[in-house]
Amino acid sequence: MDEMSTLVAVNIGSSRIAVSRIEEGTPGSVDVVAADDIRGARALICSAVGVGDSDASTACLVVASVNPVAERALLASVADLDGLTVRRMGHDLPIPQPHMLGDDHTTGQDRLLNALAAYDLFKEACAVVDAGTAITVDFVDGEGVYHGGAIAPGGRLQLQSLHDGTASLPVVALARPEDESNTFAKTTPDAMLHGVYFGVRGMVRTLVERYAERFGAYPHVIATGGDAALFFEDDDFVEVIVPDLTLRGIALTTVAAVADHPGASRG
Repeated sequence: MDEMSTLVAVNIGSSRIAVSRIEEGTPGSVDVVAADDIRGARALICSAVGVGDSDASTACLVVASVNPVAERALLASVADLDGLTVRRMGHDLPIPQPHMLGDDHTTGQDRLLNALAAYDLFKEACAVVDAGTAITVDFVDGEGVYHGGAIAPGGRLQLQSLHDGTASLPVVALARPEDESNTFAKTTPDAMLHGVYFGVRGMVRTLVERYAERFGAYPHVIATGGDAALFFEDDDFVEVIVPDLTLRGIALTTVAAVADHPGASRG
């Protein structure tokens, strides 16, 4: 990497764009906009860079993305910032996450970055749950090696598919069931929420139990993503929720790249 005085991490997901300035190798405060709000994302980047709307001569944007359309639009929107350097995960910067996948794997950058950051936190085997547009449940062994995992529809996708795929089920916004202690939902909307909410929690437990059986011991369980708190805030099965886990992975990748080029600044 070139020497830079400011490093800004950008995580472009399916439905959200998160922006954070990297301070001393870790993300600072995180700002989030919808993935289609390119103007808003540009404004967040300009603010994080700490310069005006055209001069970014001492800044580097470090970008991870699972949304090529939003990525292209965002990079085009900041192309006029003078001197701004862009480094893309998996292209300009390799993600230093050892794995058991084939060379031709198509695993999303977010999953690898989450695995990298989760192992950095625990230094032991861990299961990583990312609850957003999709829900992923992945496994990292005690040596920090990523083995893969599972992908399922997120809560909003499940509720929308129930409406789209049936004749009479209503549109229901994702939320916790009104009364979680009530075993039997009494209305159709609440029954849909019960199915999605407890279904997600049960899926995570089942998958982690499978990983534990294969591994021979229970891993730590860490959750991230925009819906992590909704699903797991009061679930003692999940040990910790780290909302900025992917950004932490970006920061770790950037620090590793800087270490390979000692003359560069860590921001």
